[in-house]
Formats: sequence, C-alpha cells, structure tokens
Amino acid sequence: MIDSHCHLDRCPEEPATLVEGAREAGLTRMLTVGLDEAGNQRQIDMAAEFPEVFACVGRHPNDADGFDEEAAEAIAGLAREPGVVAIGETGLDFYRDTAEPENQRVAFAAQIAIAREAELPLVLHLRDREGEEAAISEAFATLDREGQGLTVVLHCFSAPGWVDRAVERNWICSFAGNVTYPANAALREAAAAVPDDLLLVETDAPYLTPQPMRRERNRPAFVVETAKVVAEVRGTDPETLDRLVTANAERVFGW
Repeated sequence: MIDSHCHLDRCPEEPATLVEGAREAGLTRMLTVGLDEAGNQRQIDMAAEFPEVFACVGRHPNDADGFDEEAAEAIAGLAREPGVVAIGETGLDFYRDTAEPENQRVAFAAQIAIAREAELPLVLHLRDREGEEAAISEAFATLDREGQGLTVVLHCFSAPGWVDRAVERNWICSFAGNVTYPANAALREAAAAVPDDLLLVETDAPYLTPQPMRRERNRPAFVVETAKVVAEVRGTDPETLDRLVTANAERVFGW
C-alpha cells in the first residue's frame, strides 16, 4: 500500500513514529508534500532519512502571495535533489482568501514550467466555493494550454462532476479520506468511475481523517481505511486495490 499525498511535518506525531506506524500498516511508499520553501526542504530531509518517504516540492496556492522569480528558481533547484519525485502542490484555491488569485496564477504557471523542465509529475490542488467551478475550470483550461505532455495528479479529488474530463486528459485522480464520509456519495461514484490506471489513494494527513477515525488527526497508516471504501465501491477487494494503486504510484512517481 502507498500514501500518494501527506504532510509528515504537519502531523502532531514525530516523523519516525508516523513512518513506523505506516510500515506496520503495510505501506511501502509515502509522498510527503511541501507547501512553501521552508517546508520543501523539510520534505527532502525526511526523504533522505526514511527509505519509504519521497518528496514533492512546490508552493501551495494559499501561500502564493510573494511568489516571484527567485521562488521559482528555488523550487526548480530543489526539483533536482535526491528523493524529489513531483512538483506541487500547486493550482488554484478560490475557497480561501489567503492569496490573491493573480498571484496564484503566477505560481501555478511557474510550477507547470518547472514540472515540464524537470520531467516530473505535477500535483494539483483545486478548490472552489460551494456551488462554483471557477478554480477548477480555469485550471483545466490553463493546463490544456500549458501542460501538454505533463503527468497531472489531481490530489484529493473532490469534483465528481469533472471526473470524465479528468479521465479524457489521462490525469491521475487521487482519493483522500473525504471519500469515506457518508454525505459524499457522488465522490464515491467518481471513485468507481476512474479507470484502473488513473487511480490513486492518499491521506492528505494530518487532514481529512477517514470516517472510522474521525476523532483522530490523520496519519499515513490510515490510508488503508480509505482504500477499503474505494475497493468496495469499485467492486473489488482491498488486496487487489492495494496492488493496483501501488503499481500506479510506482509508474507515476518512479519510486
């Protein structure tokens, strides 16, 4: 089993404790994701310390204010570091008001270019206000123009109405703990519709704890609970899904 997206440095437990718990749960690989320059280096350091851990480096759209050429050069430099297998998470977030939309666009475009130059997958964060689709529609259009040939991972896939368009583009759809929440039936339908070769599972730890553990902060070991629900809605067993997502992650991230 794998966790295709987590934030080990934001979890309350020490990384060594999280990694050991993940091992006990059967995880062989974890992608820990940076959100800004300081966080990027922490992910790289953890990838160097733990053989199961790999790093994704970038600037989150919520932290895009102040992004400039120097910031882009820093990410491009880190993309060459050992253990770095993806760029992001980047994209557009019009749900929160922590960064100006234009600054998000600048950071997003820069990271598309970095991913292309480094020949690494691009990990995407997209979030809209309830009932709106401005961020996701703009991001899809931007990638149609500028992201041809990139491997795109839609982290924490939460837009069931867009699953067909994601599949048409051969983008990876990664499902997090929110797919287990009782109210998210449409999201489970989307998880059932994704072709085998475009499917991943993740925790987004310490966020989006799966339903059976909602009283706790999320951790990589809990990805097995998300995988159980995804397996069920796809009409398969957890062991088969485990082999599927493990193989997909190895192909996407090259780890």
